[in-house]
Amino acid sequence: MQNLMQRLVETTAFIKKKTRVAPYIGYLTGTGLGESAQSMTIDTTVEYRDIPHFPLSTVKSHKGRMLIGKLGGCPIVTLQGRFHLYEGYSPLDVTYPIRVMQQLGVKILLLSNAAGGLNPRFNSGDIMLIDDHINLTATNPLVGPNDDHLGNRFPDMSHAYHPKLITLAEEVAQTAGIKCQKGVYVGLTGPALETPAEVKFLQTIGAQAVGFSTVQEVIAAVHGGLRVLGLSTITNVHNPADPIPASVEEIIAVAQNAAPRLETILKGVAQKIYETEIC
Repeated sequence: MQNLMQRLVETTAFIKKKTRVAPYIGYLTGTGLGESAQSMTIDTTVEYRDIPHFPLSTVKSHKGRMLIGKLGGCPIVTLQGRFHLYEGYSPLDVTYPIRVMQQLGVKILLLSNAAGGLNPRFNSGDIMLIDDHINLTATNPLVGPNDDHLGNRFPDMSHAYHPKLITLAEEVAQTAGIKCQKGVYVGLTGPALETPAEVKFLQTIGAQAVGFSTVQEVIAAVHGGLRVLGLSTITNVHNPADPIPASVEEIIAVAQNAAPRLETILKGVAQKIYETEIC
């Protein structure tokens, strides 16, 4: 844990030298959703490869860039590209950016992802507000010695996705005329997509969307005292009775088409946070 803290000190010191912006919000973009940050007023752009101790994105559409600036008037740091267990990264690697955000002073974490729909009432391109998750990755970023400087040994996860932020996102979406779904996200390790039998199982345990990210980062964020808002873009809807193959290219295309609507919600949420918490 001492090694982790030392790395965090070196990483955050490097970032702070690059910008005068003190981010209040952190935003982690999902597959095909990097362009959902276009409304940002950017002060600083840093490539992941230039940041000390930072992992590198290896997945298509994950640009591997950190953007620092403002969104809706609110100071924000956006990560265009995340890390996944299936890339070979450990839970500590996957959540390292969350720890960096925590050290930078971020109070609210926004996450987006591309997910497969498990609810037959969903449609491809829908945006789902995550109100809970199920961790089926068989791992957890908090396993091992706990550092009390980072968070409590046993963080409460009863409201991992902050109810007030969900309500705020719903209000912003309604005002903008954007229909949002809401439901439980289940996180798997990946990268193999789900079999029909697995889809039936996931539906049975109460999940509405499935993907290969998010749960590790949310656990670390809650551990660190951050409030979390998660949004899934439903890129395809599973029907175990009549399975249709899905390609990564198709998933990315649907996510990219949904990015402007996602961006509208995120910008509205950031503006409301700025007006109510910072002004």
